[in-house]
Amino acid sequence: MRERIETLRHNLYQIIYQANTPAGKGFDIALIILIMLSVLTISLDSVAEFSRQYGELFITAEWVFTILFSIEYILRIFCIHRPFKYIFSFYGLIDLLSIIPSYLSLFIPGTHYLQIIRILRVLRIFRVLKLVQFINQSNLLVSALLASRLKITIFVLTVSTLLVVFGSTMYLIEGPENGFENIPVSIYWAVVTLTTVGFGDITPKTDLGRSISVLVMVTGYAIIAVPTGIFTAELSQEMRRQNKRDNPRMCPKCRKTGHEQEANYCRICGTELPD
Repeated sequence: MRERIETLRHNLYQIIYQANTPAGKGFDIALIILIMLSVLTISLDSVAEFSRQYGELFITAEWVFTILFSIEYILRIFCIHRPFKYIFSFYGLIDLLSIIPSYLSLFIPGTHYLQIIRILRVLRIFRVLKLVQFINQSNLLVSALLASRLKITIFVLTVSTLLVVFGSTMYLIEGPENGFENIPVSIYWAVVTLTTVGFGDITPKTDLGRSISVLVMVTGYAIIAVPTGIFTAELSQEMRRQNKRDNPRMCPKCRKTGHEQEANYCRICGTELPD
């Protein structure tokens, strides 16, 4: 009996966790299709017209998806030897959060719409298409962001200060009679104007206010490239650092990298390589 259970666990593990087998790939593709159908059902159910006509059908479909995902979650725990490693992993937590809202909706109406989080489960497509190797490249972006965090923080604080100054100034110039009811509303206008979004729900009426608006918009265009430049510079440095780590042997003359460890001279210019 125990051997049968172990065999069953092994077979389920091959199907559920191994995407390099025909059965595993088929399982993952079917899972992704179910996830997309589930998200589509939840989205359509949020439309009042569709909900009135097909509400019962949507509810039935949502519970069918929930039961299927619950069975899948249980099987994932059953067939793995270290279940807590899966339960507390990123995908394990996403899988759990994707089924909890349905059961919560039995006690708290409206929480079933939180099932939309199931869209995050589509990230498993990276495993199906064998794109995991490219995820490592995201480490470059993360490292660049961490390296530039202080500069970006200073930039954000500076922009926030400007927004408060611009917003307060417009409140004093325009006043509540022109839509600038208070300083927070005026700061909201400054954010919209500085980012060049321009909703148009609040607009200055005085000539001085319009002049300030022009200044704010020009300032927005002037500073919009600053965080991009900071991040790009750090990303370039991080790429050079990684290149040095991956290809530590660089010719001091022609800067050619990628030499073999046993090479003594550069294959391009013949210069002696450093140890």
